[in-house]
Amino acid sequence: MTETKDQQHPLYKRDRAIVDRLQADPISDYNLVELARLRIRYRGFPGARDIQVDLDKVMQEWGLTEDTLYEKTRQIHATSSIYQGAGRDEEDWS
Repeated sequence: MTETKDQQHPLYKRDRAIVDRLQADPISDYNLVELARLRIRYRGFPGARDIQVDLDKVMQEWGLTEDTLYEKTRQIHATSSIYQGAGRDEEDWS
């Protein structure tokens, strides 16, 4: 049987800082969008287990399921440009 070794995500350090901020900050439109973006990025990723666990904790603390998170963020994206003016020139979904 072959064991798979966990991989290091190239954006781990930056994402770890975002997750730490999400754990400390209250729920907001921006934080919901960041949470959803990182959930998508790390879904099925073979590594960064601490980030995945902490994202689950944030969702639980905020009383969200994955379905409600994505529904809320779809509404946010439909009505505003959440990243506009936030110092981000590009979308970062990878």
